[in-house]
Amino acid sequence: MSFSDTIEGNVLDHFFGLATWTAPAAIYAAASTDDPTDDGSGIAEPSDTSYARVAIGIGSDNWTRTDNSAVNDNDVEFPEASESWGTIAYLGFFTAAEGGTFLGAAALTASKAVGTGDTLRFAAGEVEVTQD
Repeated sequence: MSFSDTIEGNVLDHFFGLATWTAPAAIYAAASTDDPTDDGSGIAEPSDTSYARVAIGIGSDNWTRTDNSAVNDNDVEFPEASESWGTIAYLGFFTAAEGGTFLGAAALTASKAVGTGDTLRFAAGEVEVTQD
């Protein structure tokens, strides 16, 4: 996973005692066909009117961390596509369902083509976020 420039700055501030950092109250997953880059400018979310970011829950009821990786404990399911979304290759993470602060992105281990009538879904344990 690549954290956003904002998160990297917050972690550095917290690490060196320059500021306190509080985790966001909510995190939303965004599907993207392109790499969002560290500032989020490259994100390419589907333009389908049925598309929406999904809340992915935070805390120990929603994620399990082992060493430098965290995996989802619950399913992550997007709304059914009413038109093609293309091939989703990344998940971006934001603080809001629309707009919000870009937190970072992770490449999918296998891209997923989403066509009309498909539902982009990740079962528990399928979203693994690794930080090196």
